[in-house]
Amino acid sequence: MTIDHKTSAQAVVIGAGPAGLMAAEMLAQAGLSVTICDHKPSVGRKFLMAGKSGLNLTKIEEPEPFLAAFSTAGGPLKPIIEAFDNHAVQDWAAGLGQALFTGSTGRVFPTVMKASPLLRAWLARLAQAQTQINTRWRWMGWQGDALAFDTPEGPQTLQADVTVLAMGGASWARLGSTGEWAVPLADSDVKIAPFAPANAGIAMDWSPHMAAHFGSALKGIGLKSGTYRSRGEALVSAQGLEGGGIYTISRGVREGHPLMLDLLPDQTEKALVEKLEKPRGKMSMANFMRKTLKLDVAKIALLQEMARPLPQDAKALAKLLKALRIAHAGLRPMDQAISTAGGVRFDAVDDTLMLRARPGVFVAGEMLDWEAPTGGYLISACLATGRWAGQNAAVWAQKA
Repeated sequence: MTIDHKTSAQAVVIGAGPAGLMAAEMLAQAGLSVTICDHKPSVGRKFLMAGKSGLNLTKIEEPEPFLAAFSTAGGPLKPIIEAFDNHAVQDWAAGLGQALFTGSTGRVFPTVMKASPLLRAWLARLAQAQTQINTRWRWMGWQGDALAFDTPEGPQTLQADVTVLAMGGASWARLGSTGEWAVPLADSDVKIAPFAPANAGIAMDWSPHMAAHFGSALKGIGLKSGTYRSRGEALVSAQGLEGGGIYTISRGVREGHPLMLDLLPDQTEKALVEKLEKPRGKMSMANFMRKTLKLDVAKIALLQEMARPLPQDAKALAKLLKALRIAHAGLRPMDQAISTAGGVRFDAVDDTLMLRARPGVFVAGEMLDWEAPTGGYLISACLATGRWAGQNAAVWAQKA
């Protein structure tokens, strides 16, 4: 992509998460005058929240399975992610002075296991490029050709030669992702797919029997819902089931498929039958399973919660252990989801991520209609789409 670095074009980026900051950096590198606007008092709030659990930047994985994690959005995202892949993400972070390490599952983290040092270095680099940041500026849509904002000083407008929208999805509103931007875009005839929770916990109406196990982890389980499968763990909470294993298959639950758990994925059903057919004497069924199958108390409690009274037949009980159907109350509310599905449809943008209905306006990050499981895919794709939108916005501004 060839960019002319001699320009006085004015660029506005709305949204100061990873996608917006990356777009701003690309525009500034191309020589544009860049203003970033965000409606919160400070920038990168959801990015910093992600850093509290280690800031999983990307995942070391071959291109095919990496793209497969984005499901139906893998096609339109393919050239964007290939242009800024998992190795490029690592180089970018290293360029900001961040030492990284790769975990046993291929997930990549800063060694300091938080986002704040990276964000500080990034903002310093943007400041050196003379990028201006306006906080507490809430985008309200357009007033004629100008961008309209509600600010502490009252209504304000900005004229932009090119605009990048990167305001996130519709979860974690307190961190800035409200989805309110969908209204002015829909009013401009932009096609918007309805929002839905992604990477969400499962809501459960527990009986009092489960209260003693809140905070317990169900480790080493297999999870399945529709075509979505996971091997990991789930946390039992007062609200339901949480954790990486749950988030990976939450899309299947959202689509209406049953949620099935394999409590002992390393043992075959046949092996379980053989163990369960052994005499148990005066032991209760719970103690028998704990000692004979090495089944911990949290898994036994869940088994009893879902299937009490347990079958006495070894074959029937083994089937339950390998395919326990979880009766649940759906996904947790969308604002509690890690991310959201829905947003600006890919057929509403061209291959540069410019809105077909509003030439000169580009879209990046979770505003676009894609979803992926946790594990490095989310931030990686936000960075990649921000870079792609920013670079193409610079080219467009210089040709306009």
